[in-house]
Amino acid sequence: MKTKKVWELYAKDIKLFILSKVNDEVTSDDLLQETFIKVHTKLNTLKDEAKLKPWLFSIARYTVLDYFRNNNLSYPVSEEPVEAEANHSEHTREDCLHGIIKALPKKYRDPLILADIQGLKQAQISERLHLPLSTVKSQVQRGRKLIAQGFVNCCDFKINEKGYLVGELKEKENCKVCN
Repeated sequence: MKTKKVWELYAKDIKLFILSKVNDEVTSDDLLQETFIKVHTKLNTLKDEAKLKPWLFSIARYTVLDYFRNNNLSYPVSEEPVEAEANHSEHTREDCLHGIIKALPKKYRDPLILADIQGLKQAQISERLHLPLSTVKSQVQRGRKLIAQGFVNCCDFKINEKGYLVGELKEKENCKVCN
């Protein structure tokens, strides 16, 4: 598929997604263009065209995150998963991840979101949450372990001998988190 065709099919949806995050027409146009530059340069790496739309939204999301990070702005953390905005019915890891993160205890969820989604340094999180740095470090690490355990519980993933999470997603109706 050519970039022009991808643009014709999805530019409007991606623009609305970006606009919902930045609330500025000019900035959303710039970020849309930046997103499609990335799409154009990486389109040949997409192996499964059925995953095109989620892939596009993922690129757009990371482009918006980069914008917020580079401008020292706080990213508005939504309770809605990115994939819900993509409006597709395929069961994805992001669906499970969203459910797993929502189920985390607040003391692990907040530092984890600040570190791994908003991209803050752990020292910044420590200041923001008024917690000792050592506490933030352990909460982020514990939160990451709970996410891995969530995938084990959710879709029967396994943690291999090197500590990597391996496995295949179950169908949505068999998933313990998404169903």
